[in-house]
Amino acid sequence: MRPERITQLQPGDSGGKGPVIYWMSRDQRTSDNWALIHAQNLALDRKRPLVVAFCLAPSFLGAAIRQYGFMLRGLKEVQKDLETRGIPFILLAGEPGREVPRLMEETKACHLVSDFDPLRVKRQWKEEVGREVSVPFTEVDAHNVVPCRLASEKQEYGAYTIRPKINRLLPEFLETFPRRRRHPFPWTKRVPRIDWDGLISTLRVDRRVPEVSWITPGERAAKRVMKGFIGRKLAGYSETSNDPNAGSQSDLSPYLHFGQISAQRVALEVVGSGPGGESVDDFLEELVVRRELADNFCFYNPSYDRFEGFPRWAAETLDHHRGDERPYIYSREDFDQARTHDRLWNAAQMEMVARGKMHGYMRMYWAKKILEWSPSPEEAIETAIALNDRYELDGRDPNGYTGIAWSIGGVHDRAWGERPIFGKVRYMSEKGARTKFDVEEYIKGNLGE
Repeated sequence: MRPERITQLQPGDSGGKGPVIYWMSRDQRTSDNWALIHAQNLALDRKRPLVVAFCLAPSFLGAAIRQYGFMLRGLKEVQKDLETRGIPFILLAGEPGREVPRLMEETKACHLVSDFDPLRVKRQWKEEVGREVSVPFTEVDAHNVVPCRLASEKQEYGAYTIRPKINRLLPEFLETFPRRRRHPFPWTKRVPRIDWDGLISTLRVDRRVPEVSWITPGERAAKRVMKGFIGRKLAGYSETSNDPNAGSQSDLSPYLHFGQISAQRVALEVVGSGPGGESVDDFLEELVVRRELADNFCFYNPSYDRFEGFPRWAAETLDHHRGDERPYIYSREDFDQARTHDRLWNAAQMEMVARGKMHGYMRMYWAKKILEWSPSPEEAIETAIALNDRYELDGRDPNGYTGIAWSIGGVHDRAWGERPIFGKVRYMSEKGARTKFDVEEYIKGNLGE
């Protein structure tokens, strides 16, 4: 593993006689996980046990049973896989700032390892934990192929500025993963039993957004979906990826969001699948460049989910058009229930409500229309994020925040011709959508018309 993936969040006295603890959060898998690999290497060097802990927060940015259920069913698989390697898995319940330090103290842990996450709440958790622990605290970027901090030291203007930086470093970081190893230093203390089914049934989260059955959570399922995409869809990806009727999407975004599969593993498999070509290049652009650009935006712009995070030109043009007459104004409940005049928008909303996943092209159209039909850009971004995070399996993700900020606030885009409401922010219309795919087929498929 390249050392640039590792960030020492704080030094400390490593004289504790207990285990190395990997605080798993964003990367919820046992294979192809640089954070877990690093934690095990530390434990092997010290001849100590390795313990993996996950802190289950009682609520998280509006996530419902749909997202909690998907995550916990994946973590159940993580626990079983770790047990076969002699590594205990401990599920903590409560706020990480309290529960992680408590576990560190109880176990006399000698080192704490976490994975990388650019979101404010995750970084705040780490700050809280850091104030309470005295042992070394290390963060490993196991999510990005090129580590976020290394790819750029500032917020990038768009894909055109970060792409050459990532492409220059990609050959060094697109390395093969070491084989998983059984841990030879056992943890002799009792590990609390986890009643996974009972836990899911007792969660106090919104159950009005049910779990979905079309996708199976977990690392094994993620690898099957990846192989299916490479074998059946990748060759035609360039021609069909913008057609929501074509079924050409990889369907990997929920797995990537919960870290049930590594983007680096997917990239390695795609690159090794054949001679390459335009479809491979286009898919890697989405998988690596665009995803890492989203992490860059959220890491370096603390207002990634607010109007204040928009570029100056976009904020100014939206300010200038605040008083423009809106042809329609809808409440958040109207949007939630797909009660707009636009059948195409309603179909996109219902696709998300029913499946927990909306096609990427439609996500852009969907968000831009929320701007057009909201009293202000501030209300528009709040509504888009609330709905996205309520229904999407991959909600609360840098990709989601960045995509909404692109659609509503011109982030990573340029100024276009001026028009009402949008100002110079890029506009999208149903007429434009009709040039790309069969709109009526999409509407029929999602509204049953």
